[in-house]
Amino acid sequence: MEQSQPKHQLTTFDSGLRLVTIPMEGTKTATVLVLVGTGSKYESKEINGISHFLEHMMFKGTTKRPGKLDIARELDSIGASYNAFTAKEWTGYYAKASAAKLDVIMDVVFDIFLNSKLSEEAINTERGVIIQEINMYRDTPSEYVGELFDELLYGDQPAGWSIAGQKETILKLKQNDFVEYFNTHYVSGNTIVAVAGNIDPEEVKEKTRTYFSDIRRGTPFPLPSVKEQQVQPNLLIHQKKTDQSHMVLGCRAYNLHDDRHYALSVLATILGGGMSSRLFSEVRDKRGLAYHIEAGVQPYTNNGYFEVVAGISNDHVHEALKVIMEELSKVKSEGVTPLELRQAIDQTVGRLALAMEHSNFVAKAYADSVLYHGKVLTPEEELDKIKKVTLADIMQVAGEIFDSSKLNLALIGPFEDKKPFEEILKFL
Repeated sequence: MEQSQPKHQLTTFDSGLRLVTIPMEGTKTATVLVLVGTGSKYESKEINGISHFLEHMMFKGTTKRPGKLDIARELDSIGASYNAFTAKEWTGYYAKASAAKLDVIMDVVFDIFLNSKLSEEAINTERGVIIQEINMYRDTPSEYVGELFDELLYGDQPAGWSIAGQKETILKLKQNDFVEYFNTHYVSGNTIVAVAGNIDPEEVKEKTRTYFSDIRRGTPFPLPSVKEQQVQPNLLIHQKKTDQSHMVLGCRAYNLHDDRHYALSVLATILGGGMSSRLFSEVRDKRGLAYHIEAGVQPYTNNGYFEVVAGISNDHVHEALKVIMEELSKVKSEGVTPLELRQAIDQTVGRLALAMEHSNFVAKAYADSVLYHGKVLTPEEELDKIKKVTLADIMQVAGEIFDSSKLNLALIGPFEDKKPFEEILKFL
């Protein structure tokens, strides 16, 4: 019997706040997510990192829960899973618990969004935590190389800045900076509430209406445009003594409003979406050059890229890079097989089926669609677009994206000489 889709409801309140409820009869959990349409791409250079810093501050006390541990203790006491996340274009806060505790997680998550204190004392304490987090990522090449790749593609503009910011900027942020950013970005028209799981949608709607009756009102800030200018392959080497080199090799690609990114995501699955993928087979299984290698697509509102991410033995970086470039060039010239296309689509269908069993995934998927498209685009509707991808579509996007004038390589490892890498960075 075919599984029925969740009967979601999208409600827009008079304030502009949007609520999407997704009942899931087959689960015993519920997730409450508040997603705000702001992130590092909405920042100026003077406050770069404030979106991420503010995310930390939202757990440091509210008027109702003033103690630093009050929020954590209340959620821990019911066995909840909870966290927050900051990205380039959005910031989110969620808690997931037994559906019987829905009232508790609604109260806590909504309280965080509406009533965080943002005290100067807490800001000064957390400042040190943020700096240590920045240090941690910079000491972790597999993480830091992604930040360098963004910098390589976009340079000194919001799309190219670190989400966490620079330490010098973090040290200069004042309490008023947080209060102003909080009051102007965390506003009704820029916020989506998503509640998924074993819930009563009407009950959730009325409680949300009551909780947010005095929400800060306002409209979203405009997203700055992204300037993209490139005529030849770009290379950034961060010289560091490491036991393993880490790279991101990628090409400028499509934004999330361009349906061609569905074909590109299927191609990424064929190339590096699992242990049977082309790159995993050629680079790891056949030659033993890497432990980790994968391919993926990162589409944003007004920019996007295809990437291959790998951790490679220092002694075999040049060989591995050649193999990767050969595989990408082969797809460009020969395409992929019907079997590979079918298996990649089936893999995507299967992974979505597994993810849809979790209320936190469902809440985020529906909230994302409302934030980016202004309406609900269900995971099943997205999947329908993927199922329609053809061999011709794959050839088209490979021909458009695998172009030397769009090619970029960020690398962390013990290398000084760029020339050997520059000689490899070209499509055949």
